[in-house]
Amino acid sequence: MGTSKFGRLLFAAVFVLGAAATSASAQDWPNRPLTMVVPFAAGGPLDAIGRVMAAPLGEILGKPVVIENVAGAGGMTGSNRVARSAPDGYVFGMATAGTHAYNQTLYRKPLYDAAADFAPIGLVGESFFALLVRNDFPASTLTEFVAYAKANQARMQFGSAGAGSATHIVCVLLSSAMGTNIAHVPYRSTSQAMQDLMAGRIDFVCDAGSTAVPLIKGGAVKALANLGQRRVPMLPELATARGQGLAGVSVYGWNAFFYPKGTPDPIVRALNKAASEMLDRREVREKLDNIGILVPPRENRSPEFLSKFVRSEIETWAAPIKASGVVLE
Repeated sequence: MGTSKFGRLLFAAVFVLGAAATSASAQDWPNRPLTMVVPFAAGGPLDAIGRVMAAPLGEILGKPVVIENVAGAGGMTGSNRVARSAPDGYVFGMATAGTHAYNQTLYRKPLYDAAADFAPIGLVGESFFALLVRNDFPASTLTEFVAYAKANQARMQFGSAGAGSATHIVCVLLSSAMGTNIAHVPYRSTSQAMQDLMAGRIDFVCDAGSTAVPLIKGGAVKALANLGQRRVPMLPELATARGQGLAGVSVYGWNAFFYPKGTPDPIVRALNKAASEMLDRREVREKLDNIGILVPPRENRSPEFLSKFVRSEIETWAAPIKASGVVLE
């Protein structure tokens, strides 16, 4: 037998064995608990969503889904943990526009390529952001807030879950739309920022619906505007910023699951199917509705949709972030 022919046969044998091993691995999956990496501190908006989803997802899969909070760098530290994990189907991440769109332009050197270093699983949530002020803030409408901010911007401060987080970028865009330059106070988590807001140490927070809705309904803070594209059923009385005359602020939030690049497609499909089944459960929808999260329609939950969506989101956010002039190292 010629050397070249032997080489071709050896390559074919290795390929077949590799494919068989991958298939067997996918068939056995899952045979141990899964880890859902939430790239922000416990108690924040993304953590709240993850904790609603983890238990029912584990019930469907037949193995527990354990949440691991890995905060830092506006969500990049935790997302990078996912990207660098073994692509065996046991570590996946919860992502946002902040971790997989904003940061690709915001940071001079992002820790990863959001479009190339992950295997998209599917969208699992859609959300909005709200402008929240402390209860004793001297403005009760968005119009009053804009006027006050223009007159007092030098001594105002807003808080966020950290530089580069969605709560940071949304407030930057709001400040830019108002024509102001207001100081940013980064915290380790949204919950810390909210505590200081309620204590009167900062003036406002642009918070995600998942943590904003309970605080608004509980009277802990004042909501002056929905910073999203349209009114939402959980707060139908809260008008959008655009609807109140402030152009240039229309923020669409989203949440998604991602695996590390190279995760076998059968496993990606299996988790996608389980996640979609989880989202269709009435009790899950009710809990998500209570924290301001909308369930994406089924046609928007596929890996293919998420892959295209992430690329379009990176492109969509590049222009306003560059226009804001904010660059992080």
